[in-house]
Amino acid sequence: MGVLRSTVTLEAEIEEMRETLLRGGGGKAETGKAGPGGVQRRSAGDAGGGDGRMVCVTGGISFVGFAIVNRLLDRGYTVRLALETQEDLDKLRETEMFGEMGRDGVWAVMANAMDLDSLCQAFEGCAGVFHTSSVVDPGGLAGYSKHMTDKEVRAAELVIEACVRTQSVRRCVFTSSLLACVWRASSSPRNGRCSTIVDENCWSDQSICRDKKLWFALGKTMAEKAAWRAARGRDLKLVTICPALITGPGFRRRNSTNAIAYLKGAQELFREGLLATISVEKAADAHVSVYEAMSSTACGRYICYDHIVRRGEEAAELERQLGLPNRISRDVDVDADHRTWFELSNRKLSRLLVSSRRRCTYDTYSTLQ
Repeated sequence: MGVLRSTVTLEAEIEEMRETLLRGGGGKAETGKAGPGGVQRRSAGDAGGGDGRMVCVTGGISFVGFAIVNRLLDRGYTVRLALETQEDLDKLRETEMFGEMGRDGVWAVMANAMDLDSLCQAFEGCAGVFHTSSVVDPGGLAGYSKHMTDKEVRAAELVIEACVRTQSVRRCVFTSSLLACVWRASSSPRNGRCSTIVDENCWSDQSICRDKKLWFALGKTMAEKAAWRAARGRDLKLVTICPALITGPGFRRRNSTNAIAYLKGAQELFREGLLATISVEKAADAHVSVYEAMSSTACGRYICYDHIVRRGEEAAELERQLGLPNRISRDVDVDADHRTWFELSNRKLSRLLVSSRRRCTYDTYSTLQ
């Protein structure tokens, strides 16, 4: 599920990952079994009966996945990275995550997202799974094509099934997309006074996605629904995070393929007030905070964004950052004030994050007494 890249692009991406790693903290790496290239690897049997602070992250070297891994390490978790390709393994090795300046508590295993047994072995001994990996276009040009939707759905089903079959796994945080919520027909007349609220109760209309050839939105919608079906009535607690377009340092290089796919139909999203972004660090914090709250109140879906693109200059700046001129502003009067008929809401996640910060502050204060 990786993307073919030039050597120059790969080297720049690795350097950005290394800088992210060093910002997150350093320390001498744990002693472990050395795999190819010197990357620490752990076999399924090493985990024993399961560690409540051990989690597995699929897509752990993706833009958002890498940030989630760093946030988990900051909070004291042991993280197992489920990698799919040799390129992933080489890229991880080059970040020096396991070197003298690396992070403690990181392990790597190879796992095929389309192979149930492989996933079960990767998840064995972990208390939770963060499924952040995504199907992308191997050519890196179209971003996402129609046939990828079926692969996305199948991967989601297999990940949930592997979680259920793995005795140690109790929770799964599934990364979906805001696009799984926003592509829907207006449920209120355009001459009404109130905007239609778009929140976690909203699902994108699959027929609209097909008609508009919004394959990325369709794939995310179908995959998330497949995950919920697979988890229904099973001994697994599932939550899904629906992030907006993920931005942050280096996102043009490290998240370009997903960004191209995400922004198909961006002109309409912008006109309707539904084009939003989220910084990669805040997205990572949301994932970990929701995971930790699953022991008490967290459940269902969570829309995740920190900024709505409302003005023409904001749209132009996003295009500039991505190197995608006219992707948003084409055929749109970006200077004109316009009424938006939808209103995004992330109140559910905001309440959870406020509660999480209060709890962390209390725990820190109690420790100091």
